[in-house]
Amino acid sequence: MNFLFPELDLAGLWSGAASAIAAKGMLGALATSSSTSSAGDLDLDDPQQNLMAMLKFRGDISGEDVVLAFPGEVWAMVPNVGNYRLFKTFGVGAGHLEEAPEGWRILSREVLYFLDPDSGGILDTWNNPLRDGKKVGVVHINNDPINGVFTAGGDSVLAAPYPYVAYGDDIIFQWNFFIYRPSYLPMKDYPLYSAGDIDQHAELWGIQGRKSDGLNPDVTSAPSTISWSRVCQWLPFMEMSDAPGVLVFHSHCYKLTGGVQDLPRHILDYTEKHFPKYLESPKEWNGFEMQDYSDVFREMVDRGEIRKFD
Repeated sequence: MNFLFPELDLAGLWSGAASAIAAKGMLGALATSSSTSSAGDLDLDDPQQNLMAMLKFRGDISGEDVVLAFPGEVWAMVPNVGNYRLFKTFGVGAGHLEEAPEGWRILSREVLYFLDPDSGGILDTWNNPLRDGKKVGVVHINNDPINGVFTAGGDSVLAAPYPYVAYGDDIIFQWNFFIYRPSYLPMKDYPLYSAGDIDQHAELWGIQGRKSDGLNPDVTSAPSTISWSRVCQWLPFMEMSDAPGVLVFHSHCYKLTGGVQDLPRHILDYTEKHFPKYLESPKEWNGFEMQDYSDVFREMVDRGEIRKFD
């Protein structure tokens, strides 16, 4: 998962933009009755106030690094066959915000590990139960960079005001992105790893924080809870080709207020050994760029780096 917007790029954003715009209308109407009494003098329909509240929940407007941890699960849904719990997951994302003439930049990177669904151990290989236990090499999701620009108004899919629900001291920002774009792994070139010539998936987000933190000028990084779900085609390392079915990711996220030392020990040790740069944010801005896991996997195939166990 790209912890800002997993595996999105500019070519794939138009469908997500339409979804976000529709959600703004629906959720704005839902919040209208409570926004006056519950949101007080924080006007979430004002693009600038909406933006700054969301940025405090998502990161730290002082520019300090924020490290996010997001445990979860992955299920498979196979039509007319059944539902299967395939993995536990654990993700680590590091990012920072910086104000710029064009808006608020986010510079981030993330890694998400696939874990044994029972023991929670980080997997190196996996026996795919959907392919009669076929052994495959696990390729963890690692996206670097995940860079975007948040703005107060405008036509970008990252432009505020973001859809929200407000009640009492609680605010929940909701982002829904429905992606339909050409696949990085076309079937004719990658028949074992491709789920089809179209990449079709959904990213569903909820970012919850407190109105009082959004209003407090002394708070630059507010406590928050973030929910992320993804409905997508098979991961390429599973070697499922275009077999019927989808994956459902479901994770919740928390900020590591004590830094990376708050990570579970085995996650921190593995990250320090294999993905150490993901424990801090990128420091150089190279423009709006969101690396895609499927594109990373394609490059690994082309370099002959995908392990085979036949």
